[in-house]
Amino acid sequence: MASPFAVAAYGAVRPWLFSLPAEDAHRLGLQALRLAQRLPLGLGLAMLDRLFATRDPSLAVEAFGLRFPNPVGLAAGLDKDADAPAAFAAIGFGMVEVGTVTPRAQPGNAKPRMFRLPEDDALVNRMGFPSGGATLARNHLWPWRHGLPGGAVLGINLGKNAATPVEEAARDYVATFDALHDLARYAVINVSSPNTPGLRALQSRDNLTRLASTVVARRDLVRSRMGRRIPILVKLAPDLDEPGLADVVGAAFDAGIDGLIATNTTLARPALRSTNSHETGGLSGAPLRDRATQVLRWLVREAGARLPVVAAGGIMGPDDVAARLDAGAVLVQAYTGVVYRGPGFAGEACAALVARR
Repeated sequence: MASPFAVAAYGAVRPWLFSLPAEDAHRLGLQALRLAQRLPLGLGLAMLDRLFATRDPSLAVEAFGLRFPNPVGLAAGLDKDADAPAAFAAIGFGMVEVGTVTPRAQPGNAKPRMFRLPEDDALVNRMGFPSGGATLARNHLWPWRHGLPGGAVLGINLGKNAATPVEEAARDYVATFDALHDLARYAVINVSSPNTPGLRALQSRDNLTRLASTVVARRDLVRSRMGRRIPILVKLAPDLDEPGLADVVGAAFDAGIDGLIATNTTLARPALRSTNSHETGGLSGAPLRDRATQVLRWLVREAGARLPVVAAGGIMGPDDVAARLDAGAVLVQAYTGVVYRGPGFAGEACAALVARR
C-alpha cells in the first residue's frame, strides 16, 4: 500500500497544489505521472508501484467477462487524453478509464471551468469535454497496447463533439469507438455529463436505445475480427428520477448493454459551505455521496442481476469504497477522492479491503 513517506509527501505538497487554479494543478499532476511513466527500463513505473500500490490476488474481480486485479478504478475525467494510463495502473488502480474522448479535437468550455470546494471535499467542473481527439488518445495509448502494469483494465469513455447535433450523436460515439476499440478492454457511452448542451437528452429511452444499439452493433461487427468481445457500459446521471432510471435500464436491456456506471456529476446543490458553491457545472465529491449511493442501490435492486453496476460519485476514501461494494457494486471508480487524498488512494483502499477479509 502507499508508504507513509508517500502519504506524507502528498500531504506536504497538497497545500501548494491547492493554491494553484484547479485545472493548473491537475495538469501538473498529470505531467509528473507522465514523466514517471516515460522513464527508461520501466524504472518510473516500478517506483510508483513500490510507493503506492497494494497487490493481493484475493482482490481480483470478474465482471463483464473481464478480470480486474482489484475493484478500485480510476473514473473518467482525470486522464482525458490518456496521458498517463500506465502510471495510474502502477499506483494501484485495477481499472483506468480514460476520456471522455471525442472523435475530433475540441477545446471544451471557456476557462476557468474547474473549482475546488475544500470545505465540502468537492469539485465543480464545467469542462465540456476538452479533448485532443481520438487520434491523439490512440497515439498515447499505443505504447501500452499489450497491457497496463499490474493487469489493470483499460476503458475508453466515449463522447460526442459539442458541434455535433444530438440527433447525429451516434456517428461520433461510433467514430471514437472505431478509432480506439482495439486498444480498449471495455467502452463507456457517456450521455450524462451536464456540461455539453443537449447531451443528457440522450438518456431518454428511445434516444438511448438507438444510440446504444448502434454502438453495440459496431462492437459486434468487429468482434470476429478481433477475437474478443468488448463490453459496452452506459454512464448515467444522478439527477434522474426513478422513471428516468427505469428508462435507462430499459434502453440498456433493449440494446444489449453490458453494465451501468452510477453516477456522473450532479447539477443539484445540497447545503454547501465553500465560496465556489455558486459556480455552475457538475458537482462531485462528498456532497454527491448519498445520492450516488441511493441510485446505486435502486439499480442493483432493479437490474443488478442482468446489468452489473459500477459505483462512482462521492467515493472519497476506503470507507466509501467498502460501502459501495457492500451496496452491490461490482467495481468502484474515484476522481474527486483522488484529488483530495492523493496518489495513494487506490493502494490505501485496497489495503483496507484486504484487512476486512
